Amino acid sequence: MASVVLKNVVKIYDNKVTAVHDFNLNIRDKEFVVFVGPSGCGKSTTLRMIAGLEEISGGTVEIDGEVVNDLQPKDRHIAMVFQNYALYPHMTVYDNMAFPLRIQKMPEDEIYERVTHAAEILGITDYLLRKPRALSGGQRQRVAIGRAMVRDSKVFLMDEPLSNLDAKLRNQMRAEIILLRKRLDTTFIYVTHDQTEAMTLGDRIVIMKDGYIMQVGSPGDVFYHPGNLFVAEFIGAPKMNTFKAELVKEDGEYYVKAFGSKLIADGKRGEDLKAKGVPGQQIILGVRPEHMFLASDGDPNAIECTLEVSEMMGSELHLHAITDDGTRLIVRVQTINLTPEQRKSLEIGKRIRVTFEGKVMHFFDAETEENILYPYIPEEV
Repeated sequence: MASVVLKNVVKIYDNKVTAVHDFNLNIRDKEFVVFVGPSGCGKSTTLRMIAGLEEISGGTVEIDGEVVNDLQPKDRHIAMVFQNYALYPHMTVYDNMAFPLRIQKMPEDEIYERVTHAAEILGITDYLLRKPRALSGGQRQRVAIGRAMVRDSKVFLMDEPLSNLDAKLRNQMRAEIILLRKRLDTTFIYVTHDQTEAMTLGDRIVIMKDGYIMQVGSPGDVFYHPGNLFVAEFIGAPKMNTFKAELVKEDGEYYVKAFGSKLIADGKRGEDLKAKGVPGQQIILGVRPEHMFLASDGDPNAIECTLEVSEMMGSELHLHAITDDGTRLIVRVQTINLTPEQRKSLEIGKRIRVTFEGKVMHFFDAETEENILYPYIPEEV
């Protein structure tokens, strides 16, 4: 078990391309931290610098208080699980898991104890004498995790370990990683491009873009209090709806003008605007699809739009609509709450009316795209 500290870490390749810019992060002992972002954002490069598989161009990496910049991967007391399993095809499962211990010249009786114990935890005892080609993708990934488990490692590194699995297996393995984390009680650093994995696995999430950290926070922080428009649109599925709007301050109250309506910013959002003394300004208004709903006939603030696509997702519908000014939006509607009349009205090409409450609005600066309420004011306990 160990903390991991990255100070001003930079990665510049020989072609002068900077993959990681001034990366600073303090990962606490036994914490599960997830690096997430689109392809090419630098998350895997950062993980590989921690592992010693990529040379660090600048800054320092500390593991358990020791600077490891010049240490070989085998001397960093880390275990790594790769995306492509990296199993030896000519070896049995047992020999694959035992290999790193044999390199360390560990006694065979201790190797046997460690391998069989890890296999029991991962449910692969029956496969120990098989070759990797005789295993499914999920079973191979368990073997790769088991090979990392048997080492006496201070930090567990996982580089998109579930990306080669189908959706059902990903869900299953995600649950198993959560259970594994509880059993091992060690420090995990996990890389993924899948925000669902990030939200379900991480104590904290590091959201990256173009080699920069966009925001670090708990799953709740980054979902309810995104620091900027990129984070707001990246976290959440479907992504957040965004509109050009105007934030207006009148008689000490805040309103948003959009789509010909004047919506009051109430609840915690309105209180925070007052507490920060935010001036009236042009903004980008954000509302998550799950926070929008079909409006009643008498709602004066309803947004008129035309239904373009209706996606049936089982328990809910994803309604893709376009407003009269050409703005596209998505509304998540729970199917169990729909009346027969509403179901009939949700036909492609028909007019629908949607709305949302002021307490769910997010406000982003129209030029910088930063959340004008970030850092947010926490509620008193």
